[in-house]
Amino acid sequence: MITISLFPGRYVQGYQAFARLGPELARLGQKAFAIFSPSAQTLLETDLKTSTDGVIEVVTERFQRECCESEIERLLEQARRSGCDLIVGVGGGKTIDTSKIVADRLQAPVAIVPTIASTDAPCSACAVVYNEAGAVQYAVSTRRNPDLVLVDTAVIAQAPVRFLVSGMGDALATWFEAESCKRSGSNNEAGGKGSMTAYALARLCYDTLLEYGLAAKVACEAGAVTPALEHIVEANTLLSGLGFESGGLATAHSIHNGLTALPPTRAFYHGEKVAMGVLTSLFLTDKPKALIDEVYTFCESVGLPTTLADIGLADWSDDQLRPAAERACIPEEFIHREATEITPQAILFALKTANGEGMRRKGGKE
Repeated sequence: MITISLFPGRYVQGYQAFARLGPELARLGQKAFAIFSPSAQTLLETDLKTSTDGVIEVVTERFQRECCESEIERLLEQARRSGCDLIVGVGGGKTIDTSKIVADRLQAPVAIVPTIASTDAPCSACAVVYNEAGAVQYAVSTRRNPDLVLVDTAVIAQAPVRFLVSGMGDALATWFEAESCKRSGSNNEAGGKGSMTAYALARLCYDTLLEYGLAAKVACEAGAVTPALEHIVEANTLLSGLGFESGGLATAHSIHNGLTALPPTRAFYHGEKVAMGVLTSLFLTDKPKALIDEVYTFCESVGLPTTLADIGLADWSDDQLRPAAERACIPEEFIHREATEITPQAILFALKTANGEGMRRKGGKE
């Protein structure tokens, strides 16, 4: 049996860590092409120039909001013309994934500077490509993990709290999916078996969420950087990134991918739909009641979705939901790593049951 574990080259996190970016980038190249999300460009472009002044040359470009082939190709051409030898992605998940793909196609190093802690994308070699309407098209595994991930928790604390909570939804899947891959003997995202390290980090991710999730949300609402916030940012970004990639994905992310086929869900964040996927997986894989209660209680405490109405699907019929169930179990999906029979009908039943339990706990009011 061959185990494979993947890690970023260097991970830097802390209050006002952005000031260290220039020297960190200088370790990787001489001229950087920085791809900014629109909000990140407004917030941080001046700070980037201050941090890199006299250290490394930087060319900046604005990301056009969707990680799709046309945008990837546009940025790839701009990067080539710039003569840069390093790609920097500054922003949220789609900016990060686009930056990783551009760097991979250029065969250049990549540095990732997340401005929100909403997904585990920053540390991974995986990237998801969408169509221009926002539906998932396919996943890409780049040849290397990011060479640098730098997270300034002062920036994270100023972002809307919904992003942090969404990141907790994405991180919530890490342990459940790694455990599913372990039980079924499935390969991870690197094409090998998960290591003890991967499974231990995945479990630490889950335990950290339960211990510090609510306190971190309160801190973020106050715009404050506290130990709890630091712990959750690390869980959302580093622990979840290492755990999902080296442990493996399963039901929760396949449910997310299926839900993107339903237009109303596209207004909701990745981690919010993944959280609904986690709840669905609890019933699909026959988890014990105590664990189901624990997960629902956590989701309720931090404000993650627990019903279909919470992701824009109130009063949707079986026929309307079925395309999501069918998309979730296409042959290449992660859900087939579960040690149970997978059919669209089984997924639909589990999704409806997860919704029913969420409604029951809300007193049947939706």
